[in-house]
Amino acid sequence: MEGFISLIGNVGFPIAISLYLLIRIEGKLESLTTSINTLSTAVNNFFEK
Repeated sequence: MEGFISLIGNVGFPIAISLYLLIRIEGKLESLTTSINTLSTAVNNFFEK
């Protein structure tokens, strides 16, 4: 039982930090995707004219 609690204590913290970072990065990736799509549209419009 003590080994199980120790395992949760040791592994749980890195998992929690990883999930937190993934959630934060997801929003930034979505913003970056939107920016790239906007840039692509602007470049296409520039070359069409």
